[in-house]
Amino acid sequence: MNGSSIDIPDREKARVHWIYLVPILGVHCLACLAFMPALFSWSGLILALVTTHLFGMFGINICYHRLLTHRSLSMPLWLEHCCATIALCSLEDTPVRWVATHRLHHVHSDDVADPHSPNDGIFWSHAGWLFREFPNRRTLAFYDRYARDILADPYYRYLERRPMNALNVYLLQFLPFGAAGFLVGYCLEGNVSKAFMLAASWMVWGVLVRTVLVWHQTWSVNSLSHLFGYRTYATGENSRNNWLVALIAAGEGWHNNHHHDPVSASVQHRWWEFDLTYYCICSLSWLGLASDIVLPRHIRKAHDRTVPRTVAEIMAVDDSLSRGHVSG
Repeated sequence: MNGSSIDIPDREKARVHWIYLVPILGVHCLACLAFMPALFSWSGLILALVTTHLFGMFGINICYHRLLTHRSLSMPLWLEHCCATIALCSLEDTPVRWVATHRLHHVHSDDVADPHSPNDGIFWSHAGWLFREFPNRRTLAFYDRYARDILADPYYRYLERRPMNALNVYLLQFLPFGAAGFLVGYCLEGNVSKAFMLAASWMVWGVLVRTVLVWHQTWSVNSLSHLFGYRTYATGENSRNNWLVALIAAGEGWHNNHHHDPVSASVQHRWWEFDLTYYCICSLSWLGLASDIVLPRHIRKAHDRTVPRTVAEIMAVDDSLSRGHVSG
C-alpha cells in the first residue's frame, strides 16, 4: 500500500466538500435562532452549557478520543456503544472516520500529511480542513489502515456502511429535547403555547447551540493547542499546553502532554493541569464501568512493556487482534 497516495493531500486541487460544508454552515445558522427573544430561556442556556460538557466529554473526549483512538481505557461494550452514540449526537462524523483521521494526525503531526496542520493557517487547522474533499481519505483502504480495529466492531461497521444512520441519530435527539421542554413548560406554566415555546427553546439551545459549542471545543484543540501555549516536552511537532482550551474542553487542551504520551488516559502531568475528563474516567472506574486505565508515562513502571507508547504501536497491536475479522 502506497502511504503517500493515502496520506498526502493536494490541497490546491481539492474540491469543496459540500457534504460537510453545508451541514456545518447550516447548523451554525440555525443556532443563531437562539438570539431570538422568543427562543431565549435561562433553562435553555443552562441546558446548552451542561450538555456541551456532558456530550463533549463522554462522547468525544472519553469515547472517540481516549478509548477508541488511543485505547487508554476499556469499557463494557454496551457503555462504549452508548458513548459512541452520544458522540454521534455532536455530528463529528462516524467512529471509524474520526479515529482514522485522528490517528493520521498523530502519525504525521504538523507535517504535510497532517489533515489539520497549523502550518497551513489557523483557520485551516480549526475548521477549513473539513471543507475540502480528499477522496483518498474516504476509502476502505484508508480506514483499514488507520482504524481496522474499529471496523472490526459490527456496530461501527454498520454505521460506516449506512452513513445516513449516523445523521438519523443526530436528528432523532430533537425529539427527547423537545418533549422534555414541553413537559417542563406545561408543568410550570399550565399553558400549551408556552410549553411549545420552551420545547423549541430547548431544541435550539440543547441541540443546535450545544453542537456548535462542542465543535469549537474539538476544533480548538487542533488549532489553538498547536499554536499557542507552553511546551513541557520536545515532541517533534508544535503541540502546546493551552490552559484556555483545557478549561473549555475538559482537559483536552493539555495537548503537549498528550502528544508526549498519547496512550495515557490522563493529560494532567502537573497538579494544576486539571484534567476533568480523567477524573470522570476515574469515577467510571469506581463504579466498575471503566478498566485497563493507562496511567501517564511518568507514573507507569519503567519496565512495563505491555503498554504501547505511540499511535503506530496501538495500530500494530489492534491490527494483529482484528486481522481477518473485517469484511467489506
